[in-house]
Amino acid sequence: MVVKKNIGIFIFDEVDVLDFSGPYEVFSRTRMNPGLESRLSKKTAPFEVFTVSQSEKTIVASGGLKIIANYNFLDNPKIDILVVPGGMGTRILIENKRTIEWIQNISNLASLVTSVCTGSLLLAKAGILENKKATTHWGALSLLKKISSSTKIMTTERVVKDGVITSAGVSSGIDMAFTVVSMLCGEAVSSDTAKYIEYKRSDEIIV
Repeated sequence: MVVKKNIGIFIFDEVDVLDFSGPYEVFSRTRMNPGLESRLSKKTAPFEVFTVSQSEKTIVASGGLKIIANYNFLDNPKIDILVVPGGMGTRILIENKRTIEWIQNISNLASLVTSVCTGSLLLAKAGILENKKATTHWGALSLLKKISSSTKIMTTERVVKDGVITSAGVSSGIDMAFTVVSMLCGEAVSSDTAKYIEYKRSDEIIV
């Protein structure tokens, strides 16, 4: 029997759609058994994936897509793996005390913390990237350094692993997700999942 890990993906107004939907697709399609038939059920799924927002209100993502999160800050289940995506909304949220405190609290309990794009700004504001290597969208590299001066900014890598896993802009979140799958489920499972969703994985990763 597969013991599932809970993956909580934080969503918010003006979140980039691919930032959260890319990792969601990878994690939700991962199966410990290979092949098409294993995807017909969640029996061998190693992850339970859900979204979390600050409140119960409808989220309006970039481009106007409306989403209702599975949970909010008051009722989310235990989160083993936290995914913090990016988007223009992060510029507002870095000053949102409730959001930063929630990220801090979840990060203290989670076994793994990850970010996509400018989601790293929120991790930095929460103090999670201090004295670590990290990356973000190319347009926010200087802002990341401003928020967390002790962070070593990686400017060319797509995915950076240094305790916390950060990834560069938008589509790099898919590669971040595959990095997590490889770490926790093995390379064979990761490769099978990539084959299933027909994605060519990047090798621009630093350990």
